[in-house]
Amino acid sequence: MTDLRTKNPAHPEPAILQGARRVRYLKLIALFKIGKGALLLVAGASLLFLNKRAGWMEALSNWTADEILLEHSRTVVWLLHKLQAVLADGSVRTTGFLALFYSAVLFTEGIGVYMQQRWAELLMIFATASLIPIEIRHLWHRPGLVGAFILLVNCFIVWFLYRVLKREKAEPHIAQVRELVETV
Repeated sequence: MTDLRTKNPAHPEPAILQGARRVRYLKLIALFKIGKGALLLVAGASLLFLNKRAGWMEALSNWTADEILLEHSRTVVWLLHKLQAVLADGSVRTTGFLALFYSAVLFTEGIGVYMQQRWAELLMIFATASLIPIEIRHLWHRPGLVGAFILLVNCFIVWFLYRVLKREKAEPHIAQVRELVETV
């Protein structure tokens, strides 16, 4: 009896892990991680430069006063003061640096997996699996389709890369023999 999950009954692993399909999924996962890295790069850079603009808060205050006509609203003034406190506190800057750091990790994972490097697959498994409990907690407190989709995609990535690494044992490295050539 053949396993319905496999294309070839001689291979016990799912068809997704065989040959060209495996490489296709690895490249798709790599592009997903590179895309997430690009989004975090943009977010981190904008958070860092948002803190540098002194006129930004003044423009926001003027717009609130002129366009919304709420210059005497206690709520708006309180919100603006809270925003100024967050910007002055430095937490936005710290978040920007963390976003840039994680963006670099995602780019490293994505490019390494795209080039089918074993170390990058290991890095991606550990980095992605370490964030799954945080994603579960976030989904528990704020359920939503996007959070559930991201959790499912990350669980699939960890499962798939684990199966790829389990299937492909490290091939022994054969050193090339170097010859010394005399030049005249």
